[in-house]
Amino acid sequence: MRKLTYGMNLSLDGYVAAPGEDLGWSVPSDELFQWWSDRVGATGLALYGRKLWEAMSSHWPTADQQPGATPAHIEYARRWRDMPKVVFSSTIDKVDWNTRLVTGDAVTEITRLKSEDGGPMDIVGATLAAAAIRAGLIDQYVLVTAPVLLGGGTPFFTALDSWVNLNLVETRTFSGGLVLTRYETKR
Repeated sequence: MRKLTYGMNLSLDGYVAAPGEDLGWSVPSDELFQWWSDRVGATGLALYGRKLWEAMSSHWPTADQQPGATPAHIEYARRWRDMPKVVFSSTIDKVDWNTRLVTGDAVTEITRLKSEDGGPMDIVGATLAAAAIRAGLIDQYVLVTAPVLLGGGTPFFTALDSWVNLNLVETRTFSGGLVLTRYETKR
């Protein structure tokens, strides 16, 4: 059975995007960018919600061809394009870059994908992750908390139907005061 991890950068008050989907507060240091790039390189399958898919697919497919692209950005762009991806959406009808579109029930498809053999899966996008959390499908949570308060926006966690008990398995501090915490779900 595949493991499913939900991980993103978030503000100290728990938001992954400021009002208006503003991500300007979350520009990673070189060290953190490399950590996320290595994670993408080790991911067997990434599950995207529509909003984050649209943001990522508008930049990363050609980021390595942009003037001034750093070696780290070139590497990330290659890893992102090569990584198998599934996008869950009922409003778009086409995806590219090693990606498959699912328009049906996300929980049913994620459950099926978890039961397959293969490498670890990452779920990215707060709305999609909320459905997986409520269904008890998340095995790990990776939070990279930035020392900023946004006061509103898109929350990392949404309302839950019941408690989810976790075990802390890793902490790490990055430059700029960002703190990574990784938790496994108690089963």
